[in-house]
Amino acid sequence: MFPLERQKKILELLIVNKVLKISELAQELNVSVETLRRDINLLSSQGKIEKIYGGVKLVEWNFGESSIDVRMISRLEEKEMIAQKCSEYIHDGDCIYLDSGSTTYQIAKLIKNKKNLTVITNSIPVVNELLTSDIELIIIGGKVRKEEKSVTSYDFLFNFHELNILKAFICASGITVENGISDYNLEEAITRKKMIELSKEVFVAADSTKFGKNVTIGIAPLDKIDYIITDQHVTKDLINQFKKTSTDLICVESSSYSSNEKRKCHE
Repeated sequence: MFPLERQKKILELLIVNKVLKISELAQELNVSVETLRRDINLLSSQGKIEKIYGGVKLVEWNFGESSIDVRMISRLEEKEMIAQKCSEYIHDGDCIYLDSGSTTYQIAKLIKNKKNLTVITNSIPVVNELLTSDIELIIIGGKVRKEEKSVTSYDFLFNFHELNILKAFICASGITVENGISDYNLEEAITRKKMIELSKEVFVAADSTKFGKNVTIGIAPLDKIDYIITDQHVTKDLINQFKKTSTDLICVESSSYSSNEKRKCHE
């Protein structure tokens, strides 16, 4: 197993178990304690895990967003299901925007065989995923957020209004009926606001843990959002709240990808 694979596995194990002993990790990964300590030291220096006496634990993110690397493997099954549903709205010949985020990255993996598709993005992982496909790629220019592997931009850096976007797939860290969608980072929020403004249809791809949160920066009220696609773990009370809005809340009900096992939450 390569070091990057081991480090990803360590994060996956800690997401499930929260705290693990060094000896347990070494046995699970079938590596020496010395090798494991090198991985732990690297992950600790990146702020992803915390060393404790005799073991390690996942860093708690109580006041802000977790790192993109952690989000890439957190609630992965739900994100894959949401991405599959989103991909059903993407057709040959479309020009779409894929936001930076762990769920939109999963969408990129599913659309490689679309014909005459143009993807505009600010996500470096999305670019890497689609680089060898036939999809026409446009990456917005601006400042690179290394920790998020994304690019944030402003009008004076990138001529947004030249873009003709049919559908935008946006991520959010918080969603409430009262305040719409929100995010932790101002620069990401500015880019998302602009893409929502320019797109004919707006989809928010977000797992159910994002609901009920109104985080640092407001992005858009619900009347600017056409669809929110999420997993089946939203509450009945929340579903009833969305019945009173113009936004379609769509829940993906099972790990099966057949379209008849997905529904609008308010139907």
